[in-house]
Formats: sequence, structure tokens, C-alpha cells
Amino acid sequence: MSIAVDFLAQNAQQAAVVGAWLADFLAAARTSLDIAIYDWRLAPGSAGPLRQALAARVQAGVRVRVAYDAGKRTVPFQDAGADPAPPGTGDFVAHLGSGIASRRITGGDPRLPKLMHHKYIIRDAGTPQAAVWTGSTNFTDDAWTLQENNIVRIDSPELALYYQTDFEELWQRGDIATTGQRDSGQVQVDGNSIDVAFAPGDGPRIDHAIARLIGEARRRLKLCTMLITSGAILGALGDLVHAGRVPDYAGLYDRTQMESVFRQWHGTPAEWKVAAFQTVAGGLVGKNSTPYAAGTPHDFMHNKVVVADNTVLTGSFNLSHSATENAENVLMIANPELADRYAAYIDSLVSRYRATS
Repeated sequence: MSIAVDFLAQNAQQAAVVGAWLADFLAAARTSLDIAIYDWRLAPGSAGPLRQALAARVQAGVRVRVAYDAGKRTVPFQDAGADPAPPGTGDFVAHLGSGIASRRITGGDPRLPKLMHHKYIIRDAGTPQAAVWTGSTNFTDDAWTLQENNIVRIDSPELALYYQTDFEELWQRGDIATTGQRDSGQVQVDGNSIDVAFAPGDGPRIDHAIARLIGEARRRLKLCTMLITSGAILGALGDLVHAGRVPDYAGLYDRTQMESVFRQWHGTPAEWKVAAFQTVAGGLVGKNSTPYAAGTPHDFMHNKVVVADNTVLTGSFNLSHSATENAENVLMIANPELADRYAAYIDSLVSRYRATS
């Protein structure tokens, strides 16, 4: 299948199942595997099949490279305004096995807490068999068992080239500073139009493209997002709700994390966003996740999805200002069947969490 998706929900699947999907994707490589990952920490049982798959590919002559986020900030999550992740990725990657090259990717300016926040894999770039794995899912046991996430796998040499360009920029620079500039484009996969873009280079453009997608919705708008903090996106949602022009408006967000952001906004020029969010939250349901602290389970509502009529937007890009400055990737897929599947998934989550909201 040229486009395949999987949906995750808290306690709905075992880590071994998601690990098997990932191991199968890796095992199909014939020439190269380039992995850009924010958070990769797995228990031995989850890590074993992946290490075996990678070792077999290295033995077969496949080039394997891993670019990962250089380190986690010491400031608390509520002050940083981005996905939290404990330290440990660097150590885990270092012990993946021999023959695997790796590189720490910094945020550029050390004074700014910016992230290499991707979760993508490019398989066999530059060949007719090239494929991309992306979505919102980090490679951790909590991401695979406790969080709501989605995984997208697309067979497309043309799409893989865009991701390969971004990866090479990360790999050569060692930081995110200028990555994603002029890397956006459009490809056709089985007659479906797919737009792809990368931040930080195209971060502001992505932010406004999401706002425009929301503003153009006429039949349905479904959101499934950890946070909604972008001023442009809040404005577009406010206009849509005020006009009442979309009969099917619903979605899910992480209430615990949004309340943390509200406290961060209090007494600042951004405080207007609290009222703006409350205006658009009437059709949304919040998941009460565990407040972030060292050692707590990471059971966040972690998706970054918008369904507007027959178009799906997904990737690593939160609906936030911070996302415009992190290293992120986003896909906008025009596909009625896929949009129906994402919408049904979001509706199921809304039903699940409405009772505890």
C-alpha cells in the first residue's frame, strides 16, 4: 500500500505490536536507513527486535544513520512550552549496535530552547523503492502504549527526496538553524496530492497554511492536538466558530498541558490567548493526562492532526508558536478515504474522554 496509517491510544495496544511495525519497516531496507528522532528510549523487551533488525541491515550492507535531539533543557516543561522528554536518547542510540552512525543535533542558538523534534525515517532514498515513516510517534514505550499518536508510512521516491534533503541538512550542520528552508513541495501518490514542508525554515509558512486550511473548511473540522497555542491558528478557529459555517466541529486536546500553558501566559502579552482558546474549546474535549514531572508516566494526548473536509494534516508539528522554530515536518494529504479514517479515530477518542473531561 502506498499510504498506510496506524492509530494509537492509551492502553489500546502493546509496545510489542508497535515495535513489530517499526522492525518490519526497518527490515525492508536494501540500501539506506536515515532516522531523525527526538526521543528514543525503550525497555530491553521493546528494543530487542529493533536492534536485531538494524544489525541484520548493517550486516547486509545497508547504511544506517541516526540524527537525534542533542539534549533536554534544564528548565521545566511549563516554562519551555514544548514536548518534554527525559535524558537518555543519546545513550540509547550509542548502544544500538556497531556499524550505525549517529549525530547529535542541537537547537542552534544555545540561549533558545529549540528542539530537533522530528520522528521520521527515510528508507532506501534515491531508489524506486524509497519510503517514508513519519507522524507524531516517538520511539518510547510510553509513546507506544500510553499516548494517542499516529504513524504514517508512504511509498514514494519523490516524497523521500524531500525528507532526504532535510536529513542531509541536519547531518551536515549538526544543528537545526537553517534546516527546512525552501524544502517544501508537492507530490502525487496514487492520485493523491501530498504537500510536505519542514520547520524551522518553513515554520511560519506552515503555521499560516494550517490556519488557512482551518479557515477553508466547510463540512467538517476535526482536531487532535496536544496544544493549541498559535495565535494564527487560534484566530482561524475563532473566526470559524463565530461564523458557525462548519456543522461537524469536534476534537481532542491535552487539558493538563493546556492549563500549564495558561499559567505560563498569565500576566504576559499572550494572556489574550486564554480567552481565545476558551472561545473555540466548546466543541473540544480535553484529556486529563498526568502532570509532567521526573519519573511520571508520559500519557499525553500527543497527536498533531487536523482533518478539514477531505484533507488530513499530520506530522510532528504541534499547533504552537514553538513548532515554527523547532525542527519539524508536516504532511497535508488530500484523500477522502484517509480523512474519513482520521475523523473516525478522532471521534472515537472524543467519545472515550468525554466522560472524564
